[in-house]
Amino acid sequence: MSGPADEHRRVAAAFTERVRGTQDWDAPAPPEGWVARDVVRHLVEWFPPFLRGGSGVELPAGPSVDDDPVGAWQNLTDGVQAVLDDPATAGRTLRNEHIGELPLDRAIDQFYTSDVFMHTWDLARATGQDETLDAAKCQEMYDGMQAYDEVLRSSGQYGPRVPVPDDADPQTRLLAFIGRDPHAPSARPS
Repeated sequence: MSGPADEHRRVAAAFTERVRGTQDWDAPAPPEGWVARDVVRHLVEWFPPFLRGGSGVELPAGPSVDDDPVGAWQNLTDGVQAVLDDPATAGRTLRNEHIGELPLDRAIDQFYTSDVFMHTWDLARATGQDETLDAAKCQEMYDGMQAYDEVLRSSGQYGPRVPVPDDADPQTRLLAFIGRDPHAPSARPS
């Protein structure tokens, strides 16, 4: 199994591919009320303060998502990868009132890299790109989130679970769990 640095490199590369393939940054995107640009904005805007507040790590400032969504994303992902690749990270922790204290690389993996993974589908759905996510990672995340269903729902970060058949594939189960309707037609006009 890969470590947090390798996992981020892999997950971020898939998201970067969708970012670079986006032609319409104003295309409607899941979650409701968002556009493609907002998917990138969410990641670029929530994670740096979370990281700074919990670990004191300051990521380099980059362009705004409004001015340059591709550049803003690339700046963020390069900064996060540099933190994960830094040997000093192994000895650092992230402290947060809601999650306690975790090794920094594990916190990045658990909260940020997982978020990038899930939002890869949102950006792909909004922009008509390949929506396929890694099935093993979908299953791993789905299994890991089950015990936290109530906590996740009460956070306001996840919509209501969408019903899917018991024999649905791992991606469909994960998307439905986080409140996405994997069978809804794309919001992108044809």
